[in-house]
Amino acid sequence: MSNTITTTDFNFPNQKSVYRGKVREVYNVNDDLLVMVATDRLSAFDVVLPKGIPYKGQILNQIATKFMELTQDIVPNWLIATPDPNVAVGHLCDPFKVEMVIRGYVSGHAAREYALGKREICGVTMAEGLKENDKFPEPIITPTTKADNGEHDADISRGDILSKGIVSEEDYVVLEKYTRALFQRGTEIAASRGLILVDTKYEFGKTKEGVIVLIDEIHTPDSSRYFYAEGYQERQDKGEEQKQLSKEFVRRWLIENGFQGLEGQQIPEMTDEYIETVSERYIELYENILGEKFVKADISNIDERIEKNVLAYLAKK
Repeated sequence: MSNTITTTDFNFPNQKSVYRGKVREVYNVNDDLLVMVATDRLSAFDVVLPKGIPYKGQILNQIATKFMELTQDIVPNWLIATPDPNVAVGHLCDPFKVEMVIRGYVSGHAAREYALGKREICGVTMAEGLKENDKFPEPIITPTTKADNGEHDADISRGDILSKGIVSEEDYVVLEKYTRALFQRGTEIAASRGLILVDTKYEFGKTKEGVIVLIDEIHTPDSSRYFYAEGYQERQDKGEEQKQLSKEFVRRWLIENGFQGLEGQQIPEMTDEYIETVSERYIELYENILGEKFVKADISNIDERIEKNVLAYLAKK
């Protein structure tokens, strides 16, 4: 198997702490900068799977970087530099404790809830008579709580977020406005590449100056679902599955093999052959989403490469 990076243990100059998320590890440098390393870990149903996916971290980091650049005119973001294919450096922010999920279509979690007969999700009413992958009349915002590692994100309504004081109303209005603006821009970019941006999630934080900015990732296959636009309506009319670009293919494989992250369930074995197909799918996602060829970084010693590039960048700060 190709070399992958699934965990890191760096000690950068003036490092204060390290936070390990599901797939990213974030180093606090001098309570000023965050060095975010996108690992090759793969998570599904809020569970980190046991093997890394070659090039996945590079793919996520480079897609997120590109979309930060393509949206910075409408929403400010945390990003300063990308000194390594797997690394983003940005401003230290205080993250909001919610993830802003926005859905243009009845897909994924929304479709599963709808199939159970539920017509409300996160306090938002869904009309009767819809079927899986139909377009909503207007995109809906369905926030989730931001869970700690090992915990599951949970649906939460705007009303509960405000009544529990998780986010102030003044800030939440901004989060909603930014979420809709980013989704609109993402939809336009996707359309220009023959894709439909189905749903996605955004995370926001506040800088030391109190400015609300976009953080983490944006419009990657881990945080977003895409359909191919060509043939979408025909497939809907025939009741066929949509051809999609997202991490959903991994979720489907897990479900077919008896795993949905529930207590007592065993993660199915991921063979080297299966891992290779997942890596190939992520490369396909990259090339379709960005409309450019993916250039593989040297992965003969990823840890050493990352450390060298980050140290060189910090030395110039």
